[in-house]
Amino acid sequence: MIAPKHPDDALVPSPALPSPTLHEPAADPAAADPAGDPAADGTEIAPADLPEQVRARIVDLAARTLAGLPPASVPAALARVARFTPAKRAKLAGAALAQTVADDTAFRAAVTETARLVHASAGSTGNPADADDASMAAHAYLLRLPEAGALIERVAEAGRVDGLRGRVADQERELMRLRSRLDSVTAERDQLRAELDRATPGASGELDKLRGRLREQGTRVRAAELAAVAAAASAESALAKVTADLDRAQRGSAEWQERYAAANERAEANARALSAERDAAGSTRAAADRRLDLLLGTVEGAVAGLRRELRLAGGGATPADLVAAGLPAAGAGRERAADPARLTEWLALPNAHLIVDGYNVTKTAYPQLSLADQRDRLIRGLSGLSSRTSAEITVVFDGAKVTTAQPAGRGIRVLFSPPGVIADDIIRRLVGQEPPGRVVIVASSDREVATSVVRAGARSVGSPVLADLLGPAGR
Repeated sequence: MIAPKHPDDALVPSPALPSPTLHEPAADPAAADPAGDPAADGTEIAPADLPEQVRARIVDLAARTLAGLPPASVPAALARVARFTPAKRAKLAGAALAQTVADDTAFRAAVTETARLVHASAGSTGNPADADDASMAAHAYLLRLPEAGALIERVAEAGRVDGLRGRVADQERELMRLRSRLDSVTAERDQLRAELDRATPGASGELDKLRGRLREQGTRVRAAELAAVAAAASAESALAKVTADLDRAQRGSAEWQERYAAANERAEANARALSAERDAAGSTRAAADRRLDLLLGTVEGAVAGLRRELRLAGGGATPADLVAAGLPAAGAGRERAADPARLTEWLALPNAHLIVDGYNVTKTAYPQLSLADQRDRLIRGLSGLSSRTSAEITVVFDGAKVTTAQPAGRGIRVLFSPPGVIADDIIRRLVGQEPPGRVVIVASSDREVATSVVRAGARSVGSPVLADLLGPAGR
């Protein structure tokens, strides 16, 4: 007996769904025009905003460049990784390398030169089509070409296209899974129908159960079909968009390659012109140096000839030695002057040095004044003496932490003894530091000071003698 037809018999296996196809999008004339691109100037793109492929090219070139720089030219931000290998630099300091390329003009120029050398050493034909988009974008970014922004955007767009292609592939795999599930459900439905056909009229309970399962499977089949159709439509739409974007990028590729080639030609022409200018400047400098060398040689020859003609003989005593030889020997009683005229003669000798025992002179000349007024009176008198003679003058006062204005006269030095040291010791040290033969006069009425400085080769005068020589300012 043949089983009656069930209403769900209308649910038959659906035909295999067609695979999504690529639709050729209509050409978009404005797609390849970068005039409206806000990022057409690649110099405004921050390193962190560069596509990963372009940034990796720039970091690799910067890591190579750092290995060839002299220590003095290494940027401060990269000094700690300068000793690393290029691969380790790119791995550990990629962000610092990219940022330094953006900020440091000199380092960027060196990286650009490295990019040119790498391109040349790889045996490039010079055709921009031989380079991938990422390399072209990196080179344009380093050269700050106007096309850099568009090239970088094209690399980023290619990355987005690859991502969309991956999503399409995932959706196609999901569609295949749904189709497989649909085939399995359809086969199970067919099996249930066969079991229904074989059922006897008395097995009504079993028949109702099978019909219920059949209705359930039909519902599941319809849901699977709808999901498969939706997935196919979504995949087809995404693939169509990806295809359109790829077509726009390909239509603009030829134009950008031409612009890139023209920019390279301009850069090479500029480099050749710069090299020619440097060569010309070097030749001019060399010629000028040669003329100067010839002039100096001529002058040297003329001087040598003049020496030979005048028969000049070297050696002999200097004028100061002759003056010193005519003076009484150091250490004799005559080295202590008691006459202001004799002190004046000593100060007139070449390169004479007068050392004054400050308070010894002031307390002898004007003891009625305060110490501060005594110092000021003595310094004013010594300023007048300095203007009348060419002698160097040093005045020494006892007492640390005492300050006074430096006198306006040239050749006057005011010293104060440090804690625990007296002015007499400073005077002895000053005399001891002078070279033998120099005229050194010490003005002090202290017998011990006078004796010790005369023994050391200096001349000595009493404080009244200096006060008389200073005149009214010293009284």
